[in-house]
Amino acid sequence: MKIRSEKGYTGIDIAISVVVLFLFVSLIATMSYQVNSSVNGVKLKSEATQIAVEEIEKLKNELTFEEIKNMRNHEYYNQEVKTGFFETVYIQDYADINVEKTPELVKKVTVKVQYKLKKDIHTIELSTILSKES
Repeated sequence: MKIRSEKGYTGIDIAISVVVLFLFVSLIATMSYQVNSSVNGVKLKSEATQIAVEEIEKLKNELTFEEIKNMRNHEYYNQEVKTGFFETVYIQDYADINVEKTPELVKKVTVKVQYKLKKDIHTIELSTILSKES
């Protein structure tokens, strides 16, 4: 009687190892894609926030309150400030928000930055209050 040698791999061993390897590689690829996508989303949100903060600081430092006052209830501009980032600045008299307040003393400045991430358009909106100095 001849006894078969148990050396080497059988077809089932190879098939199981290929399936396990395929599952492992696809799991790693999926995780890598998700991490990369999340990092990209955080990066874009950070850039949009930075653009909005810079615009608010620019308005505070470069324009006088009188110049801002003349922009009452006005869309200051809507423009592409950086590739893929669109900025809109709204200036509103605070008396229009709260009718009990005295007009022309306080302005609300809102900066809205939109950017596209995958198929969706995301928005970052920052507001500040500017007042007339005594």
